[in-house]
Order: sequence, then structure tokens, then C-alpha cells
Amino acid sequence: MARERVVVVGGGLTAARAVESMREHGVDDEIVVVTEERRRPYERPPLSKGYLAGDEPSGAIYPLDAAWYRDHGVDLRLGVRATELDPDARTLATDAGDLGWDRLLLATGSSPRRFEGPGAGLRGVHVLRTLPDATRLRTALRRGDRRVVVIGSSWIGLEVAAAARGYGDAVTVLGRGEAPLVGAVGRELGGMFADLHREHGADVRDGVAVSAIDGERGRVRGVVLSTGEEVPADLVVVGIGATPNVELAASARLTVDDGIVTDAAFRTSADGVYAAGDVANVLNPTLGHRLRVEHWANADASGRAVGRVLAGEEVEYDEIPYFYTDQYDLGMEYSGYGELADRADLVVRGDLAARECIAFWVLDGRVVAGMNVNVWDVNDEVQRLIRTRVPVDPAVLADVEVPLAGIGAAA
Repeated sequence: MARERVVVVGGGLTAARAVESMREHGVDDEIVVVTEERRRPYERPPLSKGYLAGDEPSGAIYPLDAAWYRDHGVDLRLGVRATELDPDARTLATDAGDLGWDRLLLATGSSPRRFEGPGAGLRGVHVLRTLPDATRLRTALRRGDRRVVVIGSSWIGLEVAAAARGYGDAVTVLGRGEAPLVGAVGRELGGMFADLHREHGADVRDGVAVSAIDGERGRVRGVVLSTGEEVPADLVVVGIGATPNVELAASARLTVDDGIVTDAAFRTSADGVYAAGDVANVLNPTLGHRLRVEHWANADASGRAVGRVLAGEEVEYDEIPYFYTDQYDLGMEYSGYGELADRADLVVRGDLAARECIAFWVLDGRVVAGMNVNVWDVNDEVQRLIRTRVPVDPAVLADVEVPLAGIGAAA
């Protein structure tokens, strides 16, 4: 039987885990990875954490070394841009020529949103998504004498702020909400992060809007607020979210709605075409509707799962969304469904003021999300409570004297 060809488009963690999983699950077909970047697939979290802070080398970003691809017969085509996808002809057009395929995975990820006001193109304005982005930003921050303004109090924005303070830079964080991360963890927990940054010398401002970035001789010198105030800046980092890279899907007339629409097995609206990772809006059997997740754990888990699908296995992807952050002396893990947490009651187990606690979001008597802050080795139990949907007593959940493993265990 002739070998088929599987083409993976993308250079992130999803692509790496997908090809690894295919080989682990018996796929002997030709595998080709097409990525616009000139390096093998890598993961993003160190770029705003250890690598940006100077604690990790660039090699820490690679989930698979170069020898693995050679040893497993994976054809890496680096620095190649995919330009058009034709599902009927089963061809992928690239700037290096057309490529035929039998099955194709779109793992094209997402791109950072850019500031759209005046001054966006000035020198000294940064976004953070790629290794070159992180290297340029780290080089600028390491001087330690810069006035850094972060537009957006997102996870990326706050991690950049923490790295900048670690280098001794003066930092101002400008957020539109009533607290940082209010859309992700709510006002009370968002306020905890604001206090953390203020205690470390950052100027965190809530409820502000940016109207322009001001410059002189082509270089940034400040950020102008809607009030007319100008915040001085030598360096501006824009951290206002990301958008899925759906251009190839659009060229193929795939169904697109906040990402590439797929079923629970990553199948798109075109036969033989799959999508996973940041770019995929995947049917979630737990919620009963589609969910697009941009965090590291989804890239990792969905890459492994779609690899099994491409190996011919039956898969229904139902991983609980998970993410983590490291800022100063705070480490945090979050698991759960944010859309349900928005309507839930907050239950805190431990000392929120000391930033040593587990926060639970409880809806209709069941845990729908949980966040452990400087408390470790509990995420499996948090995920168990979410997945099993066991009824919980909030008073028992908050009681640190009751072992977490015993709550709902017999239900």
C-alpha cells in the first residue's frame, strides 16, 4: 500500500505534539511540517516567563530536538510560508511551490493584536509572540534604566511587567478594566494581582484608555491617555490579546467563526482537513458548544489528541482548560471554564491576603473552575472536582482542615 502524506502547517507546540503523537501511534506515512519561522516548532510560555526574565536559555523552548525529527523521518520545511489551501485538489500552495497532501492539519496559532491608534509603528513599540520578539524585548529590558509602559493588563502584559521590574526598569501598566485580568479571574482575584505588582514597584492603573503613542524622530516617548495625560515611555509593550490565524482556512472556504470551526475530533468542514491548538474552535462535549482556548496546555493536549485522530483513532476532545503564570514570587495554576465562572460564587480556601490559597468558582453547588496560588500538587484534585461535577458544600470546600482529596470522593 502506497504511503500517504500528512502535512502539518504551523511551527508551535501543537505541531510538535501532533507529529510526535502520530509517530507514537503508528503513523508510518510521510509527514511534512511547513512553518514560516526559520526554526523548528517551539512553545511560547518561556518567551514571557523564564526566557524573557533571563532565567532560561532559548533552547528551553523546544519540545523536540532536531535529531528527533531526523530520526523519525519528519520533513521540516522551515522558513516556508503557506499561501493558499485547496481542499478539493488536496494541494497547499507555498512560496516554495505547491505541496500535495492526503491529510492536512492546520496548527497556525494566533497573532498578537496590534495597537491601532496613532504611533503604533514607532520604534520602541513591541508585541510578544515569537522568539525574535522575545529576544528584542529582553535586550531592551536588560538595560534596567528604561521607562516601560505596558498597554493591557493581560497575562502577557503582567508577565512582561514582572520581567521588566526584575531588570530594574520603571513600569506602568495601563488596563481598561476595573482590575487586571478581571475578565479571566474576576475583580477580587484581579485585585490580588494588582496589589502584587504595586508591592513590587509597578504603577498599575485601572479603567484607563489609550488614545495614542507619542514619538519623537520616529521613536516612542510616551503613551497618551484619553484624558490627555501623557505617560512617559522609552519602551511600550502592547498586550491586548490575540486573534486566530485563519487566513489559510478562509482561502479554502472552511467554516470560520472565532477560529476554525471543528467537531470534537478536530475535523473541519473540509474532508481531510483538521485544525487544533489556538486557531481551532472545537466542539466541547462537556459544554455542548464550541470552545477556543489559547493557552499552552491546550496546544500540548490538542496536539497529542489530533495526532491520535490522524493515526485513525476515535477521539472526543474534552480536556479542561488549564493555564499557569509566574510573576515575582507568585506561582498560579488555573483550571476550568471561564464562561461558567463568570456566573459562579467565589469560595476561597486558605489565605487570599497572603497569596497562599485555592480559589474555587462554584455554580449550582458544583465546582466549575479552580485556581491554586502558591499552593502546589493540588491541580489534579481541582480538575477532579470539575470533571466529576460532584455536589460540594462551600463551607467544607473552604475548610483547610478537610483534605481536598476527600471532598466529593465518595459521591
